[in-house]
Amino acid sequence: MIVVTGATGNVGRHLVRTLASAGEWVTAVSRRVPAGEMPGNVEFQQADPARPESLKPALDGADALYLLVPGDGEGLDPHAILDTARAAGVRRVVLQSSQATATRPHSPAHTRLRVFEDAVRESGLHWTVLRPSGFASNAYMWAPSVRSERTITAPFGDVALPVVDPADIAAVAAEALRDGSHAGRTYELTGPAPVSPREQARAIGDALGAPVRFVEQSRAEARELLLRFMPEPVVEATLGILGEPTPEERRVSPDVERVLGRAPRPFTAWAADSAAAFR
Repeated sequence: MIVVTGATGNVGRHLVRTLASAGEWVTAVSRRVPAGEMPGNVEFQQADPARPESLKPALDGADALYLLVPGDGEGLDPHAILDTARAAGVRRVVLQSSQATATRPHSPAHTRLRVFEDAVRESGLHWTVLRPSGFASNAYMWAPSVRSERTITAPFGDVALPVVDPADIAAVAAEALRDGSHAGRTYELTGPAPVSPREQARAIGDALGAPVRFVEQSRAEARELLLRFMPEPVVEATLGILGEPTPEERRVSPDVERVLGRAPRPFTAWAADSAAAFR
């Protein structure tokens, strides 16, 4: 049995479906009850990683754990979570971390993820760490303005980054959870090519069959907006990556293709699959 935390999120829901389609028995863990029916080989359990004891029923009898750190990870004890998993019989753990733990090692926004990475590597379990770049699905934040005005407003309109489709993260995670040959590996997951916000707007318009106008924000305007729902360190780290990416953050990683035997999905494919959210 495989336990997937964050099972209702952008990666988790893809991962649950991928594992279930492969015939695995899956326990899907989330703080909220998912909408819709689960496949017959998927069981849902409501739990909170901030209370590791609440994970015990989900972990009992599991072989592998997909560990998602919710939010900024504040208030979570990685050692308590991993101790609970190990005591339940889990042998393999795959951690969803972030590319920025490597590219911005001194950023306070990613301190907790670095702590989780260290804890996973020291856990005594067979571990794999996934470090995805920015998610293609971050474009969902533009959906309300696309639906109402066919407009996307964002900073750094022509700065291109190789954003990754969450479905590809899930596909790599499924391989690592099922195949022990990935133990001890850290994978950087990106899309197949850098794409700018202006190009993303064009791709969403093509998926809709209608033009989408792009309006560029200043950094100050973007900062003011993001501060409404993100802590300041996270805002500064996000704007730094979006506006002044390092060469490593612009680089296309070979790891998705190395694990899956195919190229990662381009943003255009994500936009086509997700067009209903923007209509």
